[in-house]
Parts: sequence; C-alpha cells; structure tokens
Amino acid sequence: QVQLVESGGGSVQAGGSLRLSCAASGRTSSNSAMAWFRQAPGKEREFVAGIRWIGDAPNYVDSVKGRFTISRDDAKNTMYLQMNSLKPEDTAVYYCAARPRTVPMYTYWGQGTQVTVSS
Repeated sequence: QVQLVESGGGSVQAGGSLRLSCAASGRTSSNSAMAWFRQAPGKEREFVAGIRWIGDAPNYVDSVKGRFTISRDDAKNTMYLQMNSLKPEDTAVYYCAARPRTVPMYTYWGQGTQVTVSS
C-alpha cells in the first residue's frame, strides 16, 4: 500500500503562483509513476501532469503547458507541482496519484487539496 498526502493548496489571485507537494509513504518505490489530477465543481476529474521517473519527459494537459511544472524527489518520496500564472479556470481540488509502472491505471490517491484562483 502507498499513502499519499497533498499540501500547498490555497487561495491566490490570477497571475499568482502556488507549489503543491505530495508526500508518499508506505510501499513507495522509485518505480512508481506519479501524476496530478484535478476536479473542478461540476466537472469530471482530469489529468493535469504526470512523470514516470526522475529524468523522464513529463506529460501535461494542454491547458497548463508552459505554466505548470511537475517534478519528483525520490530521496524524499515527494512529488511537486509548481503552478505559475494561475487562472480562475485552474480552480479545483488537486489530487496526487501513483501507480506501478506496469499498471495502466492510477491505483493510489491522496485526499486532495483545494486551489482557488480569483480574478
């Protein structure tokens, strides 16, 4: 089992920045792919960014490319999401997720952290 705990959410004005962290514990492994998802009110959960291992080319949803940066520090069992130039449409609950690299579905999820961007 892997436990994931997000932190760093909050309220900012448009154009501001936040840095989310995801601390992993339990049977963590550098062989786990990790990702950030988000869910806005009334919308389905969507993939935001993912990274399979340190040095891997990360993936981003088009709407955050150039503004968000995903990274991971396996020595600290922590993943990050640096969010710059935030927009009101980025408002959502952000979730951290992990999966073994050989498994296509994300199987471990955090409880989520709220990000609110005001105009």
